[in-house]
Amino acid sequence: MRKLLSTGIAAGTAALAVIGLAAAPASAASARSGFEVYFPGDKPESMYNVENTGTVSGSMTGKSVVSWQILVDQVIDNSKRFTSFKITTRIEERLTKDTEDHVVTKKTCDLTKIVNDEYSWFAIEPVNTCVAPSTTYDGELYWSTDSTIVYDIEGDGKGAFTKDLQGSPLLHG
Repeated sequence: MRKLLSTGIAAGTAALAVIGLAAAPASAASARSGFEVYFPGDKPESMYNVENTGTVSGSMTGKSVVSWQILVDQVIDNSKRFTSFKITTRIEERLTKDTEDHVVTKKTCDLTKIVNDEYSWFAIEPVNTCVAPSTTYDGELYWSTDSTIVYDIEGDGKGAFTKDLQGSPLLHG
């Protein structure tokens, strides 16, 4: 019985090793950028940060995680800050390091409710993460994950602002 058990364990370990060799290695690249928002009246100034991550693990995936914090400890006016706050996450490809990006997949996520409800947010959860649909990875191309935020401040009369954020470093090979 002992011999059968050890033979079974050895065979199982060998099978897992073969599976591990066949699986494509995972790699990821991330970049973080941020911007400040100044609101009219006594609403608190805030800093918004976005981390764009591209990951290769058999396919190409891209996500953007938004976090934020107020820059003033005391909140005088806690009324609605945004009419709209949306992020679009894109998986992009290019032929060489220096050629133009082409959008392969994208997704727009509406974060208006959460950024109005919470003055600060640092957790990585689905509610503050926008994930573009994954796509087939081609190692001959160069890949990245980029994002753009479009927001409209409540009551400032200036319309929507657009922030293009730092994309992830290129993934290749």
